[in-house]
Amino acid sequence: MASVHESLYFNPMMTNGVVHANIFGIKDWVTPYKIAVLVLLHEMSTTKPMALLDRRRLNKLILPLQQGPDLTLEQFLKIVEECCLRMVNAVKLRLLLMADGELQDMEHFFTILPNAFSDSEAFKTSVVGLFMRQMLLAYNKLSFSQVYKLYKSLQQYCHHGNQPELSALPAEDMELTSNEDPSADHIDKDELDTASLHQSDETRGPLSQKQAEYFLARQAYLLKNDENKAMSPAKLQDELNNILKFNPDFAEAHYLSYLNSIRVQDIYISTHSLLHYFDRLILSGGEGKSNGDEGYGRSLRYAVLNLATLHCRFGHYQQADLALQEAIRIAQEANDHVCLQHCLSWLYTLEQLKGSDSVVLTEDSVKIAAHFCLPYLASLGIQSLVKQGAKQGMPANKLLDALRGTDIMHWKQSLSELIEISLAQTTSIWRMYGKSTMARQQAQLLLNMNSLEPVNFSVQQNNTEAFAVALCHLAELHAEQGLYAVVSDILKHLKQQFPPHTQHAKLWMLCDLKIQFEKAMNDGKYHLAEPHVTAISALNSTEGLYRKAQLLKALNRTSEASKILQQLQQQCEKSKNIEMTIRYSTPFDFSLQLLLLMLGIPEQALVLVQDVLESVLAHGSLIDKGRALLLAARCQMALAGAAAQEHRLTALEQAVHTLDEAAVYFSQLDCKERMRDIHYLQARLHHTLGNIAQRNKCSMLFRLLDQELPSSGMTVVSHL
Repeated sequence: MASVHESLYFNPMMTNGVVHANIFGIKDWVTPYKIAVLVLLHEMSTTKPMALLDRRRLNKLILPLQQGPDLTLEQFLKIVEECCLRMVNAVKLRLLLMADGELQDMEHFFTILPNAFSDSEAFKTSVVGLFMRQMLLAYNKLSFSQVYKLYKSLQQYCHHGNQPELSALPAEDMELTSNEDPSADHIDKDELDTASLHQSDETRGPLSQKQAEYFLARQAYLLKNDENKAMSPAKLQDELNNILKFNPDFAEAHYLSYLNSIRVQDIYISTHSLLHYFDRLILSGGEGKSNGDEGYGRSLRYAVLNLATLHCRFGHYQQADLALQEAIRIAQEANDHVCLQHCLSWLYTLEQLKGSDSVVLTEDSVKIAAHFCLPYLASLGIQSLVKQGAKQGMPANKLLDALRGTDIMHWKQSLSELIEISLAQTTSIWRMYGKSTMARQQAQLLLNMNSLEPVNFSVQQNNTEAFAVALCHLAELHAEQGLYAVVSDILKHLKQQFPPHTQHAKLWMLCDLKIQFEKAMNDGKYHLAEPHVTAISALNSTEGLYRKAQLLKALNRTSEASKILQQLQQQCEKSKNIEMTIRYSTPFDFSLQLLLLMLGIPEQALVLVQDVLESVLAHGSLIDKGRALLLAARCQMALAGAAAQEHRLTALEQAVHTLDEAAVYFSQLDCKERMRDIHYLQARLHHTLGNIAQRNKCSMLFRLLDQELPSSGMTVVSHL
């Protein structure tokens, strides 16, 4: 999708018919802060004996200091002090000498400044040299009155630690300090993270073009790759409002405002900012080709496409469809096949969100993307087909083979985002098909994978949706094994990495609620599970209905639960979601009741249990392991009743042993209601076997739990 573009357009501002100076036309101007940076560069050049590590730290600091917004003297000195204590004393001394002296001291500094670099080739070609020449040129263009104002600002800056009120300076003053050099600084990919350089509680004056470019590029990068390191939504919006106050036609600032508003799910401001974004592109696109690959024509197509994605995000499917049709029309007029493919990708995504069958559209998208050599979109389509195939019950081997084929291309072309999605999908597939060990392995592989993307601003790409999905799977898998302390740590990390206002926070919120619901159900605390059903329904209505059915069944309100399950089954059959149809129409507890109470053939039941018992013990959750063993014990007890006298005692002892194993799993979960059933059966068996001491012990444990737990009217068979 379209992002913040590199080219910035700056137009004159007009108010009441009067054309005012456009401060964004100014590439850079001299400020007291820039003088402090120049002093630092001069001291670094003239101070020869300097430790290599200190010089390396200072070199990494130079570019952010040049391109970032102006800092107070206190902030500036603190940052320099962290790199080199000796240098901060020299810089502070030189600044105070200028501020406490006379105007000619500042004039003398700008006179001797080039001498320290005149013999250096870097002065002519490097970014530092370009910055110094720009400052010298801007200073030499100042009139005497402007130099005097600059000197007074320097004195205030040094003695009070405050920044000069640039916005209060006359517009013509800033025009005279302008430097129209068209070159732009390059943001170093390996630069030091200096988040503190860009945080200020005060509203600053206007930023120069380069400062605005750097600020927007940095914040856009952080929003994409590590939102936690970006400014908070409120603070970032204040900074953007400050930029737009001086130039409302700054299109890229509107786009960043759109991205920032999406973070807090603000539909009004996000739509408003996006519309202003491509309105400004039209105003500033006089030199571009209206229908070609360059100019505002291309940006306009992607802006409309972004409008469609915005409506998709907020569930406005009709408006999204209209915006998509508009984007398709514009892309067809411009013969833009890439944009058309993006539109087709969002078209089948929109159909999926509406619950329609989009397999044909997705297959067409994959074929066309492959024809036009668009591997990213082709792979994205294949991954969408795999997701739909998993829901429709396709064999796991076919799904994994499809993913494996695309993974080869992903690694060859270093498409790390698609690699992460593929690993997350593989994790989900293994878990869906009951192989928890393989699911954990794939999740760990994703979490330990190094990013293939170029790392900038000290950002590690670990806040994508794929990482959130993998961590949620790990949390649920650990919860299934009763490791709630580990679950708490994982969820704590998820909450830190994906704060509530972020896009993917819904994933861990739903995961957390499901874990709490299952824990309350396992503990038999149904009154605690009921509020979780309401919360789950707010995030996922279908999942909420399923959990409500589970709760109603546990409360022995089977007729109400059956109606809800039938409703869910009809919804899933309509959307061809075979996986969810199986889940809703044949819940584990219901099938056991039919097997034990209606068929009345414990021999066949035991054979079926033994067929799956190994797989359940290897990959199942603790509750499933305990229930499977409890069912096996019930079958053994039923068979023992019909067995000959010489085999009956052996069969009953085997049932006791099976119940002991089931008790181990239930005790790890602190599942008191299940343990009550276990103790009841154990007491009955020990009574039959004549083990009086064991019978009394199990009876006492049963009585204690029975007094502690409320009676729900459920039989032991129903709890299997």
